Amino acid sequence: MSDPEHEAASPPLEEGWVREQRDYRGVSRRLTAHYLRNLGGELVGTDDPSAATRVDGDGWRATLSAETVAVAGSITLTEVTVSFAGEPEVLDELIADFTLKAMRAGG
Repeated sequence: MSDPEHEAASPPLEEGWVREQRDYRGVSRRLTAHYLRNLGGELVGTDDPSAATRVDGDGWRATLSAETVAVAGSITLTEVTVSFAGEPEVLDELIADFTLKAMRAGG
């Protein structure tokens, strides 16, 4: 079942910025927004992390979208797509730090 906002627009670029898109499974949009806030971002357009579609930080921006994907038979997971934009050095560190927060250990 797709979230209507899964195809969220990419964040606007400033001169010299680059864009990268990553998909993360097993993490909600709410947690994604929360992790990005912990990394220095501010929600744009809402105070509710579960409704967040954009988070802006110093030298970076991110747009969020989510959908439910089938992984095996009737097993589904939430997949959050994050489109990052920012200064190359800032973005490299942000994505590495965010990925560590978003990783889930298997059971």
